[in-house]
Amino acid sequence: MAINYNLSKVYALSDNDPEFVNEILTLFVTEVPDDLQQIKEGIKKKDHKHAYAYAHKIKPTLDLMGLNVAFEEILQVEAWTKAEGKKKDIKETFKSVKNQVNDAIKEIKKDFDL
Repeated sequence: MAINYNLSKVYALSDNDPEFVNEILTLFVTEVPDDLQQIKEGIKKKDHKHAYAYAHKIKPTLDLMGLNVAFEEILQVEAWTKAEGKKKDIKETFKSVKNQVNDAIKEIKKDFDL
């Protein structure tokens, strides 16, 4: 049973097509960690535009995967980039997003043998 993610939107989008669901999950597991790394680099280098681009990119995926808290927090990351805030103001929020995504990925890999 999924604890760290919710696939109801994925199943609705796919008309319960297991192959399509598997493709979405595979993309999530392989691409989102790289995008998170790019956000981290943007924060580290105070490159707000870079961090924003990748935060904006993963935002719909977090929503689709039912990561509601991470979705709300990525909105905070976007707001931080627009305000060109200080690193210390966003580090914990980003860490929380990263941890939620990592927990979901571990669970998805186990649940779907990816």
